[in-house]
Amino acid sequence: MKQKKRLVIAMTGATGAIYGVRMLQVLQKQDDWESHLVISSSGLVNLKYEMEMERATLYEMADVVHGVNDIAASIASGSFKTEGVIVAPCSMKTLSAIAHGFGDNLITRSADVALKERRRLVIMPRETPLNLAHIRNMASVTEMGGIIFPPMPAFYSKSNSITAMVDEGVGRVLDMFGVDVTGLFEPWQGL
Repeated sequence: MKQKKRLVIAMTGATGAIYGVRMLQVLQKQDDWESHLVISSSGLVNLKYEMEMERATLYEMADVVHGVNDIAASIASGSFKTEGVIVAPCSMKTLSAIAHGFGDNLITRSADVALKERRRLVIMPRETPLNLAHIRNMASVTEMGGIIFPPMPAFYSKSNSITAMVDEGVGRVLDMFGVDVTGLFEPWQGL
C-alpha cells in the first residue's frame, strides 16, 4: 500500500478557526493525504466561540491528533516525513516563537522541523494593525524559507459569501502542497 502524504495543520488562538477547520474538511476527502492536527488551548477557546464547535467534532476531522504539549509526538521529529506544516490561524505569539526558534510546544516545534528539514511552512497570521515586531517576525520567517499567507479575500473573484472567501484562501494554501483543490476557487485567468 502506498504511503499517504502527510500534512500538519496547526491551529492557534488567533481569530480565524474556520481556516484550519476547512483545511481538515478538504483533506478528509483526499484519499492520498493524511492530516495531523495540533491545536493550542487558546485555539480550542476560539473554536468554541467562533464556530460553536466542540473539541471532539474537530478531532474527528483529522486522521491523527497530537496534544499541543506532546513534544515526543511523531511530528516533532524531522525523521517523520511530512509535506510540511500550515499554521492556520497563526497568532502573533506563535509567529514570534517560530521566528525566534522557540519550540516551546508542538505547534512551534513542528514549524521548526519544517524549516530545518527544508519543508514547506505556511503561516496564516491573523492580526491588524501590525506593529513593527509583527512585521519583523514575518520577515524573519520568510528569510528562513517560510511563507506568510495572510487570509485576505481577493475581491476580483467577486465572492458572495464568507464560505467562498475562506475556500479561496484554503484552496490557494493547500494548492501550494499539491492537494487537489478542484472546486474550491477559480484561478485567475486574466481580464
